[in-house]
Amino acid sequence: MLPSLGRKYEFELEYISKPIAAYQTDEYFELDLPVAPAIMVAEEIVVEGSDVADAALEAAIRRHLGLPELEEKKSFLSRWLGR
Repeated sequence: MLPSLGRKYEFELEYISKPIAAYQTDEYFELDLPVAPAIMVAEEIVVEGSDVADAALEAAIRRHLGLPELEEKKSFLSRWLGR
């Protein structure tokens, strides 16, 4: 997911991986960082403790870069029914 978004948008990625025990210390909780696994875009916590939808991550990246939001893609049936 991130490699494809990295080709689509120009942004800097920082990937941090630590043993689970490192995220469960008092020192980590004092940093007021999200519960791992997590994805942050700048100061915005996109998701913590679970997976993230591609669309939600892309929307957060676009907000951070000051780009307009993407229009929601409608299915053929939704377009046909006018919804």
